[in-house]
Amino acid sequence: MTFLRKYKLTLIGILAGAIAGYAYYFYVGCSTGTCAITSRPLNSTLYGSLMGGLFFNLFQKEKSKKI
Repeated sequence: MTFLRKYKLTLIGILAGAIAGYAYYFYVGCSTGTCAITSRPLNSTLYGSLMGGLFFNLFQKEKSKKI
């Protein structure tokens, strides 16, 4: 449970990115099928989740350890 609390913002970013990646595939997509990321829904969803997780991780605050 502490893992979920610690990485809550990153996990939200992964979920939001996955939804955005699939939505991009569904609405924009690739008509020729030669696009590396948007030619298949799995590629687009995984790429979106990776980018969403990295982006939301930027806003996560680190707890500093005092010695």
